[in-house]
Amino acid sequence: MKPGFIARNRDWQPPALTPRYKTSITRSPQRALLSFPTTLSEETGPVFGHDMLGPLDNDLIHNFAADGASAIGPRIIVHGHVRDQNGRGVPNALIEVWQANAGGRYRHRKEGYIAPLDPNFGGCGRTVTDENGRYEFRTIQPGAYPWPNGPNDWRPAHIHFSLFGGAFAQRLITQMYFQGDPLIPLCPILGSVGDPAAVNALVAPLDMAMTVPMDARAYRFDITLRGRRQTAFENRQEGL
Repeated sequence: MKPGFIARNRDWQPPALTPRYKTSITRSPQRALLSFPTTLSEETGPVFGHDMLGPLDNDLIHNFAADGASAIGPRIIVHGHVRDQNGRGVPNALIEVWQANAGGRYRHRKEGYIAPLDPNFGGCGRTVTDENGRYEFRTIQPGAYPWPNGPNDWRPAHIHFSLFGGAFAQRLITQMYFQGDPLIPLCPILGSVGDPAAVNALVAPLDMAMTVPMDARAYRFDITLRGRRQTAFENRQEGL
């Protein structure tokens, strides 16, 4: 092994085709994959920074609420590090998040779950990592919800993460789950991740040191972009 070489774990990322996760059947590639060179604009811009954020972009409790109101549900803080394969923090990475409300319902037209909408919760936000790769946002803990994958499949409570590099073409997508959720081992999506350690890396532990008394619990979710312990990403079939 050459010095500085970071090995890949080819079992860490889920396969494109996982029949128990039904939509993977139609979404998985039917022919050999092709690689296209990136353009100059994709490689050089845009540049993300904290000055692009609105005052409530990283506060999902209030960013969709009426004046004086807030979203309904257990209030939480989600924080962590975005790191490269060598453990170094990645600065100025744009993170977009979206999630269901406390009842497990998303705010979009094709939502099929009968749980009520929260008029003060939009379910999306964004933040940018600081110079050390740290990020933080406030939200409510989402609820579990049923989905039409099998006769009685339920998604564990989760938050979707979209991470951008130096350009919009450099985008990785993953999901964060919550420590102690009994639905995690039953989820067909998580079941597509073959390595239990990779699944555990998607589960955020409770972080009492960051909890705000009488306000919000805290969960820590660290993200690794590359290397042998790369976070499992939905749109990056590592090693294929």
